[in-house]
Amino acid sequence: MSANPAACLIGWPAAHSRSPIIHKYWLRTLGIPGDYRIEAVEPAAFADFIGHLSERGYRGANVTIPHKEQALALSQPDARARAVGAANTLYFVNDALHSTNTDVEGFIGNLDASAPGWDRAQEALVLGAGGSSRAVIFGLLDRGIARVHLANRTAERAQVLAKQFGDRVSVLAWDNVESMLPRAGLLVNTTSLGMKGQPPLAIDLTQLPGDAVVADLVYVPLETALLKAAKARGLETADGLGMLLHQAVRGFELWFGKRPQVTPELRALVEADLAK
Repeated sequence: MSANPAACLIGWPAAHSRSPIIHKYWLRTLGIPGDYRIEAVEPAAFADFIGHLSERGYRGANVTIPHKEQALALSQPDARARAVGAANTLYFVNDALHSTNTDVEGFIGNLDASAPGWDRAQEALVLGAGGSSRAVIFGLLDRGIARVHLANRTAERAQVLAKQFGDRVSVLAWDNVESMLPRAGLLVNTTSLGMKGQPPLAIDLTQLPGDAVVADLVYVPLETALLKAAKARGLETADGLGMLLHQAVRGFELWFGKRPQVTPELRALVEADLAK
């Protein structure tokens, strides 16, 4: 390994990720002479790349689309990565390559920071059944939420997740989402609806309890129509950028040995980049 510790983001294509902004900010503010780089690695070359990760000078890596399932299979995953079915963070323990999924911590850490006491909710309503939904459901059940109602436009995908997570997760028809709102202490959007360039998420929040919390994993735009409607009702909210920032914390700690903080200054840096 090189003298100065380094980590990277592996993706294909390696789109303009905000991860370097986040990790370089922490390296700078914590006084660590390290680096964080982007590596564009095509799927056919991924196994070889991570098989020689340490020889390339890396203590670990973030993994993004389309490599997350392959990363899980080619490493020693923890319980979170196995439950979510994907790994987004690679790190070494005694020269063995391990993996985890920090989307769980990112989601829960952001809720704790944005809406303290959110976990008083007995029931949560989760929209979407993709990879991020798995992380959200794992985190909610782990935190003690009694029941998670899962709605997806394709019901079969929701049923697969419900079967995986057990009887505390029940499937709700997409058309019946609003009928569940009066019971939902927490509403989470894990779909792409409401994202820039995507169709809107058409949902009337007037039926939500007055102490409900609304979370949206979308962060472009920063304030989605869902979050705007929730704030108009005086509800507490948690946005997608907060999750992005909080999910980076554990990876940094695993690679560089210090636990960083999500600060207003860091958030402002990433917000400025998103606004470009």
